[in-house]
Amino acid sequence: MHRSGFLNIFLIFAAISLLFEWYVFNGLKTFTADWESKRGKQIVPWGFLIISVSITVIFLLGFGSYNTSKGMTPFHEWMLSLFLTFLITKLVFVLVLFLGDLGRGGVGIFNATTKHKDAVSHKYFPARRKFISELAILLAAFPFFGFFYAMFRGKYDYRVHRQTIYYDDLPEAFDGFTITQLSDIHSGSFDNVKAMQKGIDLAQSQKSDLFVFTGDLVNNAAWEIEEYIANFSQLKALYGQFSILGNHDYGDYIQWDSEAEKAANLDKLKQHHKDLGYRLLLDENLEIEKGGQKISLLGVQNWGRGFKQKGDLPKALTGVDPKAFKILLSHDPSHWEEQVRYNDANNIHLTLSGHTHGAQFGVEVDGFRWSPVQYRYKDWAGLANEKNRYLYVNRGFGFLAFSGRLGIWPEITVITLKRKIV
Repeated sequence: MHRSGFLNIFLIFAAISLLFEWYVFNGLKTFTADWESKRGKQIVPWGFLIISVSITVIFLLGFGSYNTSKGMTPFHEWMLSLFLTFLITKLVFVLVLFLGDLGRGGVGIFNATTKHKDAVSHKYFPARRKFISELAILLAAFPFFGFFYAMFRGKYDYRVHRQTIYYDDLPEAFDGFTITQLSDIHSGSFDNVKAMQKGIDLAQSQKSDLFVFTGDLVNNAAWEIEEYIANFSQLKALYGQFSILGNHDYGDYIQWDSEAEKAANLDKLKQHHKDLGYRLLLDENLEIEKGGQKISLLGVQNWGRGFKQKGDLPKALTGVDPKAFKILLSHDPSHWEEQVRYNDANNIHLTLSGHTHGAQFGVEVDGFRWSPVQYRYKDWAGLANEKNRYLYVNRGFGFLAFSGRLGIWPEITVITLKRKIV
């Protein structure tokens, strides 16, 4: 999207936000109406108004510096996140007040049409009740404090997700074989190296047999990972480190001076995979040997429904024994849905993906899981299975655009392969 397109969208959001200011301001005046402190009556509504308008103005000025050749920086992500926090908080507040005002309007219309005895001196519409403002503040506090938690703590609150998968045809030597998976590092978004390092240390402490990374090393450009190469190169495994590209790795979402410059950026990013100690798989396969037995590891370039479709699965399968135990690295889970899930000929045992981030927002509790991303992706987090062809979707290590995570925490996946006992 061009700069003008971004600004048009942001200006619309800013206009909506400013329209809410008046409504919230008056709601807070109702809340403080019976306070004894005159100063308090002024500070609460005017204080919120000043802070909220300032956030909107800073947001607009911040995006005035947006550079389409670099994309969003952590500064832009913070400005967007603060703006959205206040916008959604105001939306909840206004919604509650509006519902209360609908009730007041109904009473007013009834009084006006029936000349009800309670409509003294033709004041048909009753005053806004303080209770409604109190309820609005209570409900609006949930997104307000929740989003701030997401920004200051949630985005680095790494969680280890463990999954054991059983197979009839897993080679015996690989019974108990472990894989640590990271996905969607999005290095251009990091703003706290010390917190990020805790995630790397947690991943390395799993001491898995194999390490895989399933795409989106950067937001847009190769230089974004350069200051973190020493950090992520600490991830080592006995049987190697392997990686693939995601949709953001191709530099498609920023402007380049030429196609040659864009191609050079991709070549540089591929070199950085080597610098990290990762073997980048580009529509190819290799064998991993243990105890005289082998499994095949395949990696494809990005292939996604509605995104770049560069991955070539048939090419990646070239030379692979049809009976081999196969693990596929493919960034977008829709690739599994389209080309693996119902494909008996490929018979790929396990596909590891990422891409969705779980929308960085949702609810996951025992027996219940929800995220807005589920309306776009059938399989958006965790394990899926179709006739013993498994998919695991990692929720992502990093974050993008919204500088936070709430409910869908950053993930380190540890998968254990087990052979079924017949």
